[in-house]
Parts: sequence; structure tokens; C-alpha cells
Amino acid sequence: MKALCWEGVNRLSVATVPDPEIRNEQDVLLKVTATTTCGSDLHLIGGYIPAMQAGDVLGHEFLGEVVEVGSQVRRHKVGDRVVVCSFIGCGRCWYCAHDLWSLCDNSNTNPGIGSALFGYEPGAVFGYSHAMGGFRGSHAEYVRVPFADYGAFPVPEGLDDDSALFASDAVPTGWMGADLGGVQPGDVVAVWGCGAVGQMAAKAAMLLGAERVFSIDRYGYRLRMTEQHIGSETIDYTTTDVGAELRERTGGRGPDVCIEAVGMEAHSAGVHHAYDQVKQQLRLETDRPDAVREAIYACRKGGTVFVLGVFAGVVDKFPLGAVMNKGLTVRGAQQHGQRYVPMLLDRMARGELPTGHLATHRMPLAEGPRAYDLFKHKKDDCLRAVLHPSG
Repeated sequence: MKALCWEGVNRLSVATVPDPEIRNEQDVLLKVTATTTCGSDLHLIGGYIPAMQAGDVLGHEFLGEVVEVGSQVRRHKVGDRVVVCSFIGCGRCWYCAHDLWSLCDNSNTNPGIGSALFGYEPGAVFGYSHAMGGFRGSHAEYVRVPFADYGAFPVPEGLDDDSALFASDAVPTGWMGADLGGVQPGDVVAVWGCGAVGQMAAKAAMLLGAERVFSIDRYGYRLRMTEQHIGSETIDYTTTDVGAELRERTGGRGPDVCIEAVGMEAHSAGVHHAYDQVKQQLRLETDRPDAVREAIYACRKGGTVFVLGVFAGVVDKFPLGAVMNKGLTVRGAQQHGQRYVPMLLDRMARGELPTGHLATHRMPLAEGPRAYDLFKHKKDDCLRAVLHPSG
């Protein structure tokens, strides 16, 4: 079959790889009908995530048709249209039983790498390095889905593929940030980033009852899209001091909840961005924490900061004094998607969660390298490029 593979730093190719096979009685094989680029994949492509190997198949957000099922699969049959959570959970370990699905004890087949990096091993995710299990990704014609009864979900009738696709990762990730960030009715929320995850975090905060939501970015088309489709207030951080702007708009107090949806390659308008970029390129720190720092300083005293963006290792100049002296709660997680996906699919089918606008570009798998070029460099107002391997 054809698949989009990582061949080295900033090098992608569409190559022929062996077809996947049922390897466990709880597997299903899926014919991929839609899969999307993601900002997290840019960290892989750029060489910021360890344990990548040439020929690894990328992609972790996808939807498709079941073409084969393992003998112990009970909830799916051949022909079903399903969306698959990007993180793989066994459904049986302590973490899965407590709805902490991205921390699954049994899905990551290479636990030693994660233990060395993070102190404990994380769960596995499709197409996201051997540190996260080494599973083939979804930018391919077919993909094997382990523990399918727990990670694959039927798509409601009437919900089109390119909308339902985002229930795989972007929508539950954004919802988790607002939910676990503790957004309450009447809160003021600020979200750093107007990509797909940031937009979904902002919409989730609104649906959870936030009185005001501010979305922060620098790209005009992303800010306009957020205003039009999400309805939050927007701030262009290149034209103002974000902290001062948020204080002014909140009567001097600051947001109750700040959600960082940018990650390890964050940008800022200040001189500290150059400092972080140099240190990251020299591998003196692994991640650029510009947005996290700003969120911590901007958050009201006693408020909550939730880190949604992907981080791989260590950062410099982390404002721990601000966290302690302001009495902040700082949380973070990879998405516990299985906790949210069924509810989110229902909301999407009812029109409460708009996602179709996120798919700004649609391409065949053969154009995968071009899709990532458009996506990475924000060409042609690309927010997400959706690949259709079987189209």
C-alpha cells in the first residue's frame, strides 16, 4: 500500500509499505478515507521528537471504513464507518478505567523510552515515534487499529467525513483543555493559539458556560476564522501587549482559565523568542515555552493554566515563582479522547460544534509532502490539509 513516510529531518516521501495485518484478536483493519495534518506532526518532521526512524508512517487523526475484524472485536463489523481516537487505550488498565486514556499502561510497546524522558511511560499514539509505541500512522491507505472496541467510534449518519474526522484528536483535545482546566459558567477564558485545537478549546469553553473567551494568535486568517466560526473575541499578539490587553478587558483581574494550545515551537513578538529559538536549535532546551510563560503571567491570581500543546522535554526560564506566588493551578495532558468522543460526535451531529471549516485544503495522499509544506508555512491560508488516501 501507499503511505506518507518520514525519511529524515524535513524530508517526507510517499512510499510503498507492507499492508497491515490483524496481529491481535482485538484489532480491526481500517480503509482510511480521511486523515489530516496536525501541528504535532510538524514536531516530528522537524526532528524535535526523539526515536523517529526513516520509513515511519505519519498521521494520527483519521476516519475510515472497517474492512477486517479480529475474533474478539464485539462493537464493530466490516463496513462500519468509524473515527479513531489518536491515542490507543487498552480499556482495562487502571488508567483507562479512570478515564486517563492517554496514560494507558498496556498500549505502548516501547515503555523504556518514555520512562527515560518523562519518568513514567505514556500511552501509545498512532504514527508518533517509537517513544510513543512505534505504531504506523494514518497517512496511508490502510491502518491497523489495536483495542478497536475502545478506540474506534461509529460516525452518526449525516455527519460528513471531513467534519467527523476532527473528533479523532482536535475536538477532544480542545474540549479536554476546557473541561480539565475547570471552566465554569461565568468564567473568563483565554486561549493561546487559533489552530484547530485552539479553536475547539475556545468553543468548548463557550459551551461550558464561559462568559467571555479570548483567542490569541498572529495570523489574520486564523483570527478571522475564529471570529466567524467560533465566536470568541480575538487578540493579535503582534499588535499589543497581551497581558496588558487581557487585564484591561477583564477589569484588571485577568482570565480565570488560560489554555495554552501552541506547544513546543511557540512564537512570540518579544526578544525572549530569539533566546528560546537559539537555545532550542543548539539543543540546550528541547521546547520553546513562549506561550506557556505568557499564560502563567496573564492568568489571574488563583486561576488555572492548562497546557494542551505538545512538549517533549525541558524548557528554560519557566516562571515557577509566578506559579507559586500567584497560587496558580497548572495542569496538562495528552488527550483522553475516549472519555469525550461519543458525546462530541453527538454535539457535532446536532451542529453545536462546527468543524468542517477546519479542513481548508483537501488532497490525495500522493500530495502529502505538499500538504505539509502548505500547512507548516501557512501558505494559501491553510489551517488543516485533509488527505484522502482512497480518493
